[in-house]
Amino acid sequence: MSSKTERLTTRALERLAKELPEGAEVWDSEESGYHVRAGKRGLSLRVSYYNLAGKRRVHTLGRYGVGKMTAAKGRKDAAEVLAIVAQGGDPRAVLEAAKAEEKRQQQQTLGAYLDGPYTVTQRRKKDGTATLQRIRRAFVDWLDTPMGEITRADVERWQGEREAKGEAHSTSRRHLGALKTLLAHAAERKVIPSNPLAGISLQRPAMTEEEMAEQASQRRYLEAEEVLALFAGLEAYQAAKREQRRNSRAHGKAYLPDLDGVAYVDHVAPFIKLMYFTGFRPGDLFGLRWDHVNLPFRTIRKTIEKTAHQREEPQTFPLSTEAVDVLKAWHRQQGTPKTGLVFPSGRNGKRMDKKAMQKPWAAVRKLAGLPDDLLLYSLRHNFASQLVMAGVDLLTVSKLMAHADIQTTIKYYAHLRPDHSRDAVEAFAKSAPRAPAMAASREESPTPLALVDHPQATHQGY
Repeated sequence: MSSKTERLTTRALERLAKELPEGAEVWDSEESGYHVRAGKRGLSLRVSYYNLAGKRRVHTLGRYGVGKMTAAKGRKDAAEVLAIVAQGGDPRAVLEAAKAEEKRQQQQTLGAYLDGPYTVTQRRKKDGTATLQRIRRAFVDWLDTPMGEITRADVERWQGEREAKGEAHSTSRRHLGALKTLLAHAAERKVIPSNPLAGISLQRPAMTEEEMAEQASQRRYLEAEEVLALFAGLEAYQAAKREQRRNSRAHGKAYLPDLDGVAYVDHVAPFIKLMYFTGFRPGDLFGLRWDHVNLPFRTIRKTIEKTAHQREEPQTFPLSTEAVDVLKAWHRQQGTPKTGLVFPSGRNGKRMDKKAMQKPWAAVRKLAGLPDDLLLYSLRHNFASQLVMAGVDLLTVSKLMAHADIQTTIKYYAHLRPDHSRDAVEAFAKSAPRAPAMAASREESPTPLALVDHPQATHQGY
């Protein structure tokens, strides 16, 4: 083995890479301990030093020409190693700690956490895969960003970019909500000190007249004539399906089941009726199982899917006579099963897709002559609205709606309550004794013309 000394410049290293025999070393003439060693895979740039115990140690900086290792970088790294030695430190320990910290920082990036711990968590959930895809697509430019470095300014820029692409505010809000949940997950597990987006929300753009009209139509109750039209539309839907089946059986398809002798031609009518009578979300009906239904006790007991992350235990919901009648008829028609989905897919028997009721609802709505902007979800809002207007207390309505927080019920339905507070103060006032002059004055005082012409004038300011 031979060794010699010269200044390890780029030109020198290029030459040594071709000429230096395997195992041979060349030492730098300027940096004591800095040298190059020839191996099977090329030149290794190294630093030799003695630790505090007096033992000789060699630290390999890297292979020349691999990655970013150049002559200049090798000389710079060697100087840093020798500086650590001069201060009494152990370069290998220091650099290994630095690498460990770099690896830890890499694990804290959004992409690393998304692919690692968060994927494990989300795969346990029904819509977990969709959540992972949502975050990955919406925040693709942030995947290499450490989670703790995401700021409000980043969110504001991101919102501006999404708006420029025409994305709806509600969609952007769902994207950000998914990201904030991920960051909260990381903070709870001490991967990052805290959720950097806690308390940060998107700036709401001004709503157009069309958007305000759409929002009003989505969260409203059905008028009496609309309810009649809805049930007439369901009957018309069933009649049309029966007529189609009769025609099919009469023209070469006699093997198809006869629909004239069954209560329901398919799942559509019982699904819509049950949603009308229970106020359940469509997703909870898609996931409803016969195991959840207790017909003798007239109840449904199940975990509500939307709030399952907050409340995993099942909740019990009472059923009206009408809802029980629907379920009994459908149960008999399905062969009185004890388990399985109440509304399975007609194609594969599995859970229906979340969009499975869009076309059937459009068909029923058209037959009923109902507005095109009346959503299936409006049946849920109608359920709550009618209960509140009938005088049912908000706590009971909140439980029947399976709201995670009664504030949700108050926010959307409290304005529909009968004005019991006005009745209360009137009753209190009438109980007070009145002087004869006051009573006479009250009887003689004419009703103000403004209140006769405008009966709603007393409600100004509400």
